Amino acid sequence: MTTIPTLSRNDTFAMADVISSLCQKSAEKVREWRRRSRSRRDLMALSNRDLWDIRLTRADAKQEASKPFWQG
Repeated sequence: MTTIPTLSRNDTFAMADVISSLCQKSAEKVREWRRRSRSRRDLMALSNRDLWDIRLTRADAKQEASKPFWQG
């Protein structure tokens, strides 16, 4: 006969904390990715004059914008 292991109340709370932490970290990462994507899109929308003001060339902007969203 096989017995099914049960979790104690403390184990259950610990597991819930781990899951909560993973969800929070995942949400933070997704927000970071969205911010990068939005920033790179906005960078490409700048005029050459605006880019010059922040000391970037169009080539610099294209290089940054071509990076995948997950790459910092």
